[in-house]
Amino acid sequence: MDTTTQPPPPVQAAYSYCEAVTARQARNFAYGIRLLPTAKRQAMSALYAFSRRVDDIGDGGLGPEDKHSRLEATREVLDRVRRGAVAEDDTDPVAVALADAAARFPLPLEGFDELIDGVLMDVRGETYETWDDLRVYCRCVAGAIGRLSLGVFGTAPGAREAGRAAEYADTLGLALQLTNILRDLREDAANGRSYLPAEELAKFGCSDGFRTASPPADGDFAGLVQHQVRRARALFAEGYRLLPLLDRRSGACVAAMAGIYRRLLDRIERDPEAVLRGRVSLPGHEKAYVAVRGLSGLDARTVSRRSERTRP
Repeated sequence: MDTTTQPPPPVQAAYSYCEAVTARQARNFAYGIRLLPTAKRQAMSALYAFSRRVDDIGDGGLGPEDKHSRLEATREVLDRVRRGAVAEDDTDPVAVALADAAARFPLPLEGFDELIDGVLMDVRGETYETWDDLRVYCRCVAGAIGRLSLGVFGTAPGAREAGRAAEYADTLGLALQLTNILRDLREDAANGRSYLPAEELAKFGCSDGFRTASPPADGDFAGLVQHQVRRARALFAEGYRLLPLLDRRSGACVAAMAGIYRRLLDRIERDPEAVLRGRVSLPGHEKAYVAVRGLSGLDARTVSRRSERTRP
């Protein structure tokens, strides 16, 4: 794994394209990876750009059959990357950047197969009866990205529990995805999608969905949201155990990205109906504060102290 050699100009241009895609379409993600050294930041932008391509197919206006064909074509690009069959001057900059990142870092590229499988669930219009069902979907579309990201970050030499790093990265991905599901409740409903477990929607009287800015008249919408917030908090608590296993800058990146979503969760908890009125977001100064916390190592040290207290 050589992360010190400067990529050749065509590869550098491919990375620049991926970084532009990331900056334009994923402000929270872009904010976090700014804290990484160049090689890791570039690799993370390649991961994002490929993921964005898969997501855009799933969210686009094509019919199900065309989406399926496009997703399988994207899987073929992934197979080319896996075989080392992408030339530096290939016309697909995302493939070029991802191929270079895979040569520099131990990326578990099968995670992208899981992402494609998860988006195919969306294309088929699958819904989820239980949390265990939804968990499978979340692991595909977010847990896998956590494990891919860990391939870029690596673990710090001598880190305790390094063998559980992939498990923690996966769980943190679930926490982020559940927060996304809450934040996008109204938008997903408008697109005909429902992610929250059907048995929980029924329990809280919210089975009719969320197509308006008002909660279901006879349901306990606040109770439903609070239930999901508690679940997400438990996932964050477990996933944050990844932080002490990373080097300082990688830990700062993860702490920044996860911290932004955890603060979104705080806002949703304080005002559950906000997710029905529009997209909940954080102002720039609050994101900056989260980044400073990450760079200071405060979150990682807090997790380490808690782990020491609970270790037998």
